[in-house]
Amino acid sequence: MNGAKSGGPLRILHCHSTFAAGGKERRSVALMNAFGQGAEHTIVSGDPDELGARALLDQRVVARFPDDFPSLSGRPTPGRLVTIARALEGFDLILTYNWGAMDVVMAHTMFAQPFNLAPLIHHEDGFNEDEAEHLKASRNWYRRVALWRTGDLVVPSRALETVALTRWKQPRERITCLPNGIDTAAFARKPDPQALRVVKREGERWIGTIAGLRPVKQLPVLVEAMKDLPDNWHLIILGDGPERGPIREAATRHEVDHRVHTPGAIDDPSRVIGLFDIFALSSRSEQFPLCVVEAMAAGLPVAAPAVGDIAAMVSQENSEYITPRGDTGALARALEELAGDPEGRAEIGAANRDKARDRYDEARMIERYRALYSKAAGRAL
Repeated sequence: MNGAKSGGPLRILHCHSTFAAGGKERRSVALMNAFGQGAEHTIVSGDPDELGARALLDQRVVARFPDDFPSLSGRPTPGRLVTIARALEGFDLILTYNWGAMDVVMAHTMFAQPFNLAPLIHHEDGFNEDEAEHLKASRNWYRRVALWRTGDLVVPSRALETVALTRWKQPRERITCLPNGIDTAAFARKPDPQALRVVKREGERWIGTIAGLRPVKQLPVLVEAMKDLPDNWHLIILGDGPERGPIREAATRHEVDHRVHTPGAIDDPSRVIGLFDIFALSSRSEQFPLCVVEAMAAGLPVAAPAVGDIAAMVSQENSEYITPRGDTGALARALEELAGDPEGRAEIGAANRDKARDRYDEARMIERYRALYSKAAGRAL
């Protein structure tokens, strides 16, 4: 059993590029919470300071955050890869996430047999700013080699599945396209007006988004897109990150400082997303953004660029408000039309809620992951 216990909880190692409370991290935590005492988790973050998702773990989940695990970044020299491979010993299953953990995948491919390492499943959820426009040829090559002996490559979107097939040259039988899911019932409940540091005053309407404040999200573009809406329309941006300054600068430049709010990250989006009247994104790159499913489950219309699988995610009624990528004017017009049509917003929101419940409920996702992980580990989770 690769040096791990053959009985008792499944011992799972998670190697994340970051463990901030973003979409992939919240999905990972949802799975850990669902597996309960059937697994014990060791969680490594490529950025040791980004552990925001830790707060979302259920108290009954056994999770360790070692401070002596080899760094996930550095030159992939043979010596460093051997050191990483040694750290992979003693687990029943190894799970890696995104480019930031690719050296772990390479170490596993090179040394899984001599070190008798547990099976590895790699998850790819999207790209950072440096690959938002074009994938780097060197990274494509490295992924092809590193993923050579991976048990499964899990992607949440058809767009990423195509990338895996064509750019990374992965065999179709090793790729699992598994859409993200959420607790749709929780997002359908009434929101808590006291859960935010911003008060929604009588007569106000809110455009909202939930995102890491990173350049790839292009949040200053969203400020520009809403600037000409009536004064009772405000923009609420939930999240943390380095782009807070550029967002505030855009708000000042467009003279909407008083209507743009950045209250920080929220631990439980289900408590607040229903306070929004429209959900919006302005990202340069997405794949299968969990926040869009959350907005749909809360009964909101979505205005967003057609990146990743967003156009296929939303209901047919919502499709005309998914705009061409990079077209700020089109996004502004979509927001203007939705803002001026409260009955249309309600109809679109209801259709989105139905589709989220039917296609993207968390229970369905959890069972698919449970089956995938159990098969790889060779015993039930």
